[in-house]
Amino acid sequence: MTKITKAACIGGGVIGGAWAARFILAGIDVAMFDPHPEARRIIGEVMANAERAYAMLTMAPLPTKGLLTFCDSVEKAVEGAEWIQESVPERLELKRGVLTQIDAAASPSALIGSSTSGLMPSDLQAHMKHPERMFVAHPYNPVYLLPLVELVGGKQTSKETIARASLAVEQIGMKGVVIAKEIEAFVGDRLLEALWREALWLIQDDICDTETLDNVIRYSFGMRWAQMGLFETYRIAGGEAGMRHFLAQFGPCLKWPWTKLTDVVDLTDELVEKIGRQSDDQAGGRSIRELERIRDENLVGIMHALKSGDGGKGWGAGKLLADFEHRLWADAETPNVDLGEVRPIRIVDTRVNAAWVDYNGHMTEHRYLQVFGDTSDGLLRLIGVDLDYVRNGHSYYTVETHIRNLGEARLGDALHSTCQILSHDNKRLHIFSTIYNTETGSAIATAEQMMLHVDSKAGKAVQVLPDVLSKLTAIAQAHAGLEKPEGVGRSVGQKIG
Repeated sequence: MTKITKAACIGGGVIGGAWAARFILAGIDVAMFDPHPEARRIIGEVMANAERAYAMLTMAPLPTKGLLTFCDSVEKAVEGAEWIQESVPERLELKRGVLTQIDAAASPSALIGSSTSGLMPSDLQAHMKHPERMFVAHPYNPVYLLPLVELVGGKQTSKETIARASLAVEQIGMKGVVIAKEIEAFVGDRLLEALWREALWLIQDDICDTETLDNVIRYSFGMRWAQMGLFETYRIAGGEAGMRHFLAQFGPCLKWPWTKLTDVVDLTDELVEKIGRQSDDQAGGRSIRELERIRDENLVGIMHALKSGDGGKGWGAGKLLADFEHRLWADAETPNVDLGEVRPIRIVDTRVNAAWVDYNGHMTEHRYLQVFGDTSDGLLRLIGVDLDYVRNGHSYYTVETHIRNLGEARLGDALHSTCQILSHDNKRLHIFSTIYNTETGSAIATAEQMMLHVDSKAGKAVQVLPDVLSKLTAIAQAHAGLEKPEGVGRSVGQKIG
């Protein structure tokens, strides 16, 4: 399937707005239809949170943002769209009517997904003329960060449609899991409903309050589930004998009268008020938007941790993020830079976001190193040391770095970096990079680095390949006319002045 260039979102609430953000940040234009009078404000706030989250999530070059257009009808919104995502309220007749309307106006090849949390796709597609291209695409909130989407076909959905959808979601950094048979609430919500039902009984019976219950989840099995799920976690719990031993040891307890899963809590006004009051206390006065931002920061941190799992190859959602970043780097355009220009090359433009700062609001030490690393990576891409070059077994490894902190970078500051080549030969590359506050033009940090060209498979330094060397030489010859930057050759503890 060719890449999606335009999507349509019908319904712009919490889920629909976040779908739009996910598409837009992947470089896809979005046409939005939502008759709610506050739709533009709501979607704008969701979009702002999504952009903030992506700034923390990856330093890979995102494509140019897609264009968001508000339309005054379903028909105008779906015109020319390759993926149409319906996210209207969870009422069968409403959704069925909207999907039938979409079906009548959409391009014959368009994919039509529904964000329903539990309605059967066969019921939703009942009145469509082309039901074979309609399916459930059930995401999890926040859609712009959580990468899972359950893909569920109805009785009339074609296998080709599900296959196309599975490939299409990779473009926007998501993991499409195909559910083999349609059931009410699919897989994820079935599991959540079971836990939710038991949780309501625990609150109803005053076993614990909402904060205690949430603490039990987030300090224990919630962390396990984030990286291994249920069955792989229990496999480990079975010891060396694995899952079979676990089932033999703990299977009998399923017959014990522990749970109330077959009973339904009566959500009386008193229970609703109890839960509402406890939830208010637990929030501690934080607004929904504040809680969303905290949630996003935590999710980004978890995914970054998982990205370094399995010996750096990534694990779970972290591996998915790493794979998404590889595609972003592969698709990134090489900056149009005059390699013979006699001035340091501007490499990175970024902004200090909330995940980069300490309790004083200053950029933390390791983020300076991250920007300098991104700067040296950018230089390497300019001279041809790209993903293909690295996959073929060659790269530059940094063997020495000296950083000077000259000023402060604070939350929200716009930064950019430049790089100057000091010297090179057929194995070594000596560079000097500077991070500037873009608004004031003042230098806030410098880094002097020495890199060696290596054969990564052999684990030793080797000569750089000719094409790369020629580009490197062109930059070095231009930079030979520059003055040596102040601070070159400094060492830790060296006297100043």
